[in-house]
Amino acid sequence: MALRNAAVAAADRWVDPDDGIRYPAGEVHAWERGRNETVCGLALSKSGLGRFPHVSWADVQPESGRHAEGVQAVCRRCRAALGARRDERGWTRTNPRP
Repeated sequence: MALRNAAVAAADRWVDPDDGIRYPAGEVHAWERGRNETVCGLALSKSGLGRFPHVSWADVQPESGRHAEGVQAVCRRCRAALGARRDERGWTRTNPRP
């Protein structure tokens, strides 16, 4: 399944005081419009995730997103399903074995 334009589902939200638009916050997941589950398989209704159809997946990535101020965590399974590379890990090995 290749998703090119996934939207965002998030555990929390924040409202921009300048324009009054709500944006995702907390833990974010990729969500395909028209489905009731995230890309990683969580049901939106049972897990209490809010839908943000006006925010694209690329906009909530902490390294390059423009709506990532409130994002605390990005789902690793959703990120992998949408094409994140394996070498983009958040850790590095500091003392490898001989």
